[in-house]
Amino acid sequence: MSRRRLLWAGGGIGLAAVAAPLLNATAQAAPEGFRTSVTDLGPGIVQFALMSGIQVGDTVYIGSRNLAPTRVIGFHLPTRKVVSQTEIGYGHSIQALAADKDGKYLYAGVLTKGDEGKPNLYRWDLSTPDKPAVGVGRTEDRDIRELAVAPDGTVYAVGGIPGKAPALWMYDPADGKMTNLGIPDPKATLARAVAATDKTVFFGAGSVLSGGGEASKASLYAYDRAKAEFANVTPTELEKDPSVRELAVFGDQLVVSTSGSTEPAKLAVMDLADLSSYAVKSTDGKVVKNLTAAGDVIYFATDAGLYSYSTATEALAPVEFEGPDLGEIWGLDHADGRLTVVSGYGFVGEIDLAARTSVITELGKAGAPLSPQTAMGIAADDTYVYVGGNNVIARHELGTDKVLNLRAPGEAKDAELLAGVLYTGQYSSQGMWAYDPANDKQPHQIASFPSEQNRPLDVCQDPVNRLLLVAAQSDTEGGGSLWTFSPKTGKKQAFINPVDENQTVRAVTSRDGVAYLGGDNPTTTGPRGTVVAFDPVAGKELWRIDLPTSLTTGVAALAVQGVNLYGLTRQGGFLVIDLKTRKVVHTADHRDICPGFAAMVTSRGMVYGVSDTTLFRFDPKTFAVSNVVPEINGGWYSGPHVNADDDGRLYTMRGRNLVRIDDRKVS
Repeated sequence: MSRRRLLWAGGGIGLAAVAAPLLNATAQAAPEGFRTSVTDLGPGIVQFALMSGIQVGDTVYIGSRNLAPTRVIGFHLPTRKVVSQTEIGYGHSIQALAADKDGKYLYAGVLTKGDEGKPNLYRWDLSTPDKPAVGVGRTEDRDIRELAVAPDGTVYAVGGIPGKAPALWMYDPADGKMTNLGIPDPKATLARAVAATDKTVFFGAGSVLSGGGEASKASLYAYDRAKAEFANVTPTELEKDPSVRELAVFGDQLVVSTSGSTEPAKLAVMDLADLSSYAVKSTDGKVVKNLTAAGDVIYFATDAGLYSYSTATEALAPVEFEGPDLGEIWGLDHADGRLTVVSGYGFVGEIDLAARTSVITELGKAGAPLSPQTAMGIAADDTYVYVGGNNVIARHELGTDKVLNLRAPGEAKDAELLAGVLYTGQYSSQGMWAYDPANDKQPHQIASFPSEQNRPLDVCQDPVNRLLLVAAQSDTEGGGSLWTFSPKTGKKQAFINPVDENQTVRAVTSRDGVAYLGGDNPTTTGPRGTVVAFDPVAGKELWRIDLPTSLTTGVAALAVQGVNLYGLTRQGGFLVIDLKTRKVVHTADHRDICPGFAAMVTSRGMVYGVSDTTLFRFDPKTFAVSNVVPEINGGWYSGPHVNADDDGRLYTMRGRNLVRIDDRKVS
């Protein structure tokens, strides 16, 4: 039984954990009387992670996600084998795929973390699949989220870049030029939907990221190709949703879907000849996407599964079939009475609609290249280390080479282990999930929270009140929340905007039954960052401190050691608050080792921090910082993480490999 398990169960009982032997450990000279060893535990997560899928003829083309190199593979339906692939080699994911009407060219749009001036639109000639895709254009919006090819072969792209309203982009294959056609919605933060006819291009946008404040909600514009003019054609019923999610043209109809927030997601069917004539259907899902059609029946995916909508009868119904949970769906097509589903779990499903049967093909077994993925949350005890990723949580069994991939939809942003049970905060709008290796085959949801509070960022335990605490952000409405959950009773609470209406709750830690919340303001007005002491049972603020003006960005991470609360900002600012006097007693600038997001953990009486570049340690008396593992350069998808096992050994990422750091003070 682990020390953490005993403390959780009985209070004042302690047990010294036995340190497992370090395999392949490499000793490092450590200053200030510390001995540090780093053990490489191998790739954190290995799978073929994906983010898009489209069927062209009898082949499904699938774009990778958070893998290196970025690639597109071709899965041949008749043989159920991966028969082709092309490496893009730039960016981290492929969310947008589109083919021309003849199925000769496949276009791929790239998501990146920085604009390096390289092409983000690629074209693959499917008649010669052995030849690689080539870069043909670049949108200045950096990320391409969706593509559409008009009947005449002209390509249209939409996407976004932080801090800038998205534009409609056009690529003309005749002259190879990429053109900015304008920004129809100057208050939008992201565009994820585009469709094109020979006369009109439809542009769908909103604020699914960086919402709140003056950011717009769902907006739909029609661009007249001949007149080069935009017209707002948003159905009134969609205007409360944060964003238009997808667009498709089927015959003489335009089909529009949304992402939901405070209301469920919706489906709208519009008459192309008269866009003021339309029907809107509300769903039970938080998002509607992946539109395909057969006659007058439209098929689509939600977070709850597959659904059909009849335009003739206006009936909405789930697609019933025998088969597994499909998870997060990134591709859906219909042909010859079958639906082809591309699942984020890494498989292709073929559903016979008449027979209500399915065939599932794991892409790894079909020949898809398996490679290490960038990681998210990490949790560890004396038996297992868990690494979160896209639609997967990898379970590493300590002392062995055994790694088991568990399936959980969305993204495990952060996690905590209590009494051997894993608890995760799942993005997007998935709430909290749990996995008990002694009793569960797969993780399962244990608590839901308001759907607009969609992005859990930090998970910790409150041993006094026996609660799990989760810091969360609302991407669509702005602000954030604190979630609490009792593993014993199942009781849950959500405290909305405990810092203020602009600041998300990016970090949470606990001491003596008090939760300390780290606020971060992504807007241009108000305090940059605030630390709030909060009663997680009564839901009441106890006191607050605004960050000193020298710290120009909000809180990224918090940790408690003794009577001191440590905080790191998003650009390496460091502060220490004396919890007795409630005053800031120390500040420093650590941008040289902590240039962006960060995480912290308390272990063996010390506070450790990790950034994208470095693992470091703070002296508990002087607060001086020391590098423990320089140039660790972890392969993270959405900010670094670090956690400790029952013996105080640290776990984080070095590149895309999981590493264990044993940092001991030498007497």
